[in-house]
Amino acid sequence: MTTAVAGERAAELRKFRRVQRLAYECAEAVAARLQPGVTEREAARMQREWLRERGVRDWFHLPFAWFGDRTAFVNFRIPLQFFPTNRRLEPGMPFILDLAPVFEGCTADVGYSGSLGLNPVQDKLMADLEAHRELILREVRERRPLREIYEDVDRLMARQGYANRHRAYPFGVIAHKVDRVKERRWSPHVFGFGTQSLKGLASDALHGHREGWSPLWSPYRFSDHPPQPGLWAVEPHLGFRGTGAKFEEILVVTDSKDPEQSAFWLDDDLPHVRRWAEDK
Repeated sequence: MTTAVAGERAAELRKFRRVQRLAYECAEAVAARLQPGVTEREAARMQREWLRERGVRDWFHLPFAWFGDRTAFVNFRIPLQFFPTNRRLEPGMPFILDLAPVFEGCTADVGYSGSLGLNPVQDKLMADLEAHRELILREVRERRPLREIYEDVDRLMARQGYANRHRAYPFGVIAHKVDRVKERRWSPHVFGFGTQSLKGLASDALHGHREGWSPLWSPYRFSDHPPQPGLWAVEPHLGFRGTGAKFEEILVVTDSKDPEQSAFWLDDDLPHVRRWAEDK
């Protein structure tokens, strides 16, 4: 790789890191404002407003908020159940904020888990997610097929005594590719997803199908291939007796022969990573 190409890639990653940090700043700001009686719909609106005040006009998907047993997707059967409801937050209740803004053409998709007051179960789930972050990075660097890594995440969850809740997502995905999005003066969305982002994902799916890879990281045969270079929004999601927790952040995959440069997390200065460091 030439110095010029390396410089361009570093500059591009800085842009994605900036929007990912913006999304996490939003999640932390909204989490700090949550009070008993706030509904999921109000929490989602608070995220939208916070980001719009800072220049966000497009989305990979609009913000979600899940409270109580909805953090573990209890009895979720259809996609409409993911959308925010009038469920009200109560003391001690867990919550998850999930937001995916597009800013200056770059996408981030983040998940932030917390609770209104103490919730020891969710605290334990969050602590145990650290092992999943480490496992995913290690096995991506080993160029294991995505489907196999997914199965290893499943096995680790089972050993920890938890249920895999990302299986409840469409196609059971644990991750999906993200990329630059063309900026438009008008950015409509369909079923909560930005149309420009959906076009990009569809283009990746078509291109990948021709070459034998998928932009969706799932437990199915279409993900039975090594990690494809690019940016992946990864979101392992644990569930235990009506409580759920997850993180979501960008994993960078390259074609470098150097293991440490072949895959790395875009940013280690994120709320869940800082939390794990403080607990040690």
